[in-house]
Amino acid sequence: MVSLQEFVSSMAPLIDLEKAAEISAESATSSKSLERRGCIMSNLKCTDAQTGLMGKTLLEFQPNKGDVLPPHKFGTHDVVALKPNKADVASSALGQGVVYRLKDSSITVAFDDIPEDGLNSPLRLEKLANEVTYRRMKDALIQLSKNQTGPSVNLVPVLFGENPPMSSKDAAKFSPFNKNLDESQKDAISKALRSKDVFLLHGPPGTGKTTTIIEIILQEVKRGSKILACAASNIAVDNIVERLSQYRTKLVRLGHPARLLPQVLDSALDAQVLRADNSSLAGDIRKEMKVLNSKLLKAKDKNTKRDIRKELRTLAKEERKRQQLAVADVIKNADVVLSTLTGASSKKLYGITFDLVIIDEAAQALEMACWIALLKGPRCVLAGDHLQLPPTVQSAEAEKKGMGKTLFERLTEAYGDQITSMLTIQYRMHELIMNWSSNELYKNKVHFPWHFYASHLLGNCVSAIFSSP
Repeated sequence: MVSLQEFVSSMAPLIDLEKAAEISAESATSSKSLERRGCIMSNLKCTDAQTGLMGKTLLEFQPNKGDVLPPHKFGTHDVVALKPNKADVASSALGQGVVYRLKDSSITVAFDDIPEDGLNSPLRLEKLANEVTYRRMKDALIQLSKNQTGPSVNLVPVLFGENPPMSSKDAAKFSPFNKNLDESQKDAISKALRSKDVFLLHGPPGTGKTTTIIEIILQEVKRGSKILACAASNIAVDNIVERLSQYRTKLVRLGHPARLLPQVLDSALDAQVLRADNSSLAGDIRKEMKVLNSKLLKAKDKNTKRDIRKELRTLAKEERKRQQLAVADVIKNADVVLSTLTGASSKKLYGITFDLVIIDEAAQALEMACWIALLKGPRCVLAGDHLQLPPTVQSAEAEKKGMGKTLFERLTEAYGDQITSMLTIQYRMHELIMNWSSNELYKNKVHFPWHFYASHLLGNCVSAIFSSP
């Protein structure tokens, strides 16, 4: 198995290669070239200014001509630069922000502070390569190399083969919240509860991996654990949130509201903070700031603008203080905190220790991204299927040098069945399809015992639906 030192020394340059590959894919030599590729929106006007959560300034932009934004590749949570409309690519930006909301006719961007000048002139937005993910992976790499104390101090040696994985010898008896669990799921849950450091949940398609994860979370919460549950994608995280919210569990979903599914917004940190006592006080401050922002957009006198900005900064400082107190309370009281892997580096989680870190779709996540979350707890459960598609790596050189090899795959090779349980009952596919994948990929271990469902083709089901009274 690769050593910690070997991993750190080899991974740092690979992160740089991957970052360079993404930047290269987004770069161009001229504004017109970037605009043709949908990476620039030009000839915009600022039509509204509001204060959002945590004191962010939300600026809305609309086209100067026409009612619809031009064709573009902008998406929510993209990092963008705001510039004068006629500025060249290399010119300084008026401000840098994150896309908060997108409509056919407008785009709203969140800025840390309202830009000093230029909002009354024609503007443009440039999509920037998002370097945040790579910076967070680099930061985690540094923490990993210095991991002499902290919650994961005993976990790291196990994941790099220096110490053997440990589990309790006593059987983990539990009363399932879900009464429909099959035997392979129950066995996996028992093994996860017994693990003292690392457990791998191998879940082929349709075998109820998420169902099993939910039960593990519920059982751990029942035991008094505080859990950090992550995945590489927002959709995978939201899937857990949606399933978990059916139970009486105190949970909070970190992440930009614009990136979350509508059905999980009530569990989002922003939504819960807005319901907190400190947030109601902050709301009064935001109302004052909204009035001042409107005045600032209309003001032409420099002294007037300066005075308004000074007052806005004072109010923003107080608003952030109130919001930070509300955020801390929500996270402190949550039994389960959910985020993407990179979102686990949020400053909102600084100083918070978790009893268990769960990573779903771990076989589709870069190992370095996994470490962002893993450093926050002494135990971990990784769920995934290393026999399915691996994570996407843009740099061919980084891929060739091993960046695409996942932690899930590496631990499977190192420890195998010692730390792994495979789910073996398949609920999704027709028996013929299941048999092929079971034989080709899973050593004929995946089964579908319910012959009634196994023998039903989709066409038969459709016919039955339309022929029923």
